[in-house]
Amino acid sequence: MFNLPDDEILSLTKKHVFFTWSAQAKVNPIVVKRAKGVYFWDVNDKRYLDFNSMTMCVNIGHGDERIIRAMQEQVAELPYSAPAMTNKIRALASREVAQLTPGGALTKILFTLGGADANENAIKLARGYTGRHKILARYRSYHGASAGAMAATGDPRRVAWEPNLMSGVVHFLDPYRYRSTFHRANPTISEADFARDYVNHLEEIIQYEGPETIAAILMESVTGTNGIIIPPDGYMQGVRALCDKYGIVMIADEVMSGFGRTGKWFAIEHWNVIPDMITMAKGLTSAYAPLGAVAMKPEIAAHFDETVFKSGLTYTSHPVSLAAAVANISAMKADQVVEHAAAMGPILRQMLTDLGEKHPSVGDTRSIGLFGILELVKNRQTKEPMAPWNSSSPEMAAFKKYCLEHGLYLDVHWHTALIIPPLIISEAQLREGFAVLDEALKITDAAVVDA
Repeated sequence: MFNLPDDEILSLTKKHVFFTWSAQAKVNPIVVKRAKGVYFWDVNDKRYLDFNSMTMCVNIGHGDERIIRAMQEQVAELPYSAPAMTNKIRALASREVAQLTPGGALTKILFTLGGADANENAIKLARGYTGRHKILARYRSYHGASAGAMAATGDPRRVAWEPNLMSGVVHFLDPYRYRSTFHRANPTISEADFARDYVNHLEEIIQYEGPETIAAILMESVTGTNGIIIPPDGYMQGVRALCDKYGIVMIADEVMSGFGRTGKWFAIEHWNVIPDMITMAKGLTSAYAPLGAVAMKPEIAAHFDETVFKSGLTYTSHPVSLAAAVANISAMKADQVVEHAAAMGPILRQMLTDLGEKHPSVGDTRSIGLFGILELVKNRQTKEPMAPWNSSSPEMAAFKKYCLEHGLYLDVHWHTALIIPPLIISEAQLREGFAVLDEALKITDAAVVDA
């Protein structure tokens, strides 16, 4: 349909495309031609095993014909309708998402275009509902690149744009056991005490800021690109209790951790906690079309029964995206994709553990479902990272280059390697990728130094 010789794609791209998260002169993208299952191919027919689900989003895998057909049929029937209208697919998608929420308790759905504006709208809803202004979020969080979502983000991507971001955000520490600020002298502390200390830390911040000023606590249920930090049992329950105690809205950011990634539809379910709102995107359509959503408890929606919610999006509830979401959810249920991710969780965890025992540059491994990470260090005793904070290193660059050269596509973030494959991946395909990682880690092993 759109003809362009393969050898012209890259030159035309470099001439006209402005890339995000990039210094433009250093961009050298993979020229992707097709994708199927857990693999994609470039224009030279080189095959890559996708260990990052492209952008942590193709949960169902590439090229699922059921989703493609649903989108085609929706385009033929109704490609667009105005935000104030409704239609069959909007009704169906709202019901499907609401029923997936923990206990079906979040019954009202606001559809957005992606994760960042889902988080921004959740913040607006919380502020309107409570009449308060402040938002608490964690330092190792990432909530999106728009002004409000970036303000809530705690990681260094926020710093470049300050002070021109949304006001009223206060950050607090993540329950990051491997690098716990509070427990360097007591690394063997029990999980219960560890969780309690970080809940107490959060309550102290709440007291300092004034509970009556805080609208919401916004958290990734499992911290994503900044470490796959899995909260200990008792932590999420403790946050829920604090929100109840002080009348604060609890918002679970499930943009990356939702839709089966951790072996549950939403990661928050691992701790039997029902938040007041859940934000989602990515796996909602498995990236077959752009879509985000805010699911909220009925009492939050009811606040706006007579009060106008002064926000909107031209493409909210876009019918083609909603068709992708409904088909994606249906396919995931039919294929028991969430159950498969849960069953693969222990297998991934054992593979990570085995690499850690074999390679001295592996300081720690963490995983939940098919959401995993290798944290690479120069010394296990000092825990010196293989790359500095908010930077890279020759070793990490060489590690990533080796993986790509050997057909393994994954995200390397500072001194970590993220393992986030499509949820349909088999054990044999996981082992295929880990064979490449096993060799690539010899590069970082060579950089290990004695304390």
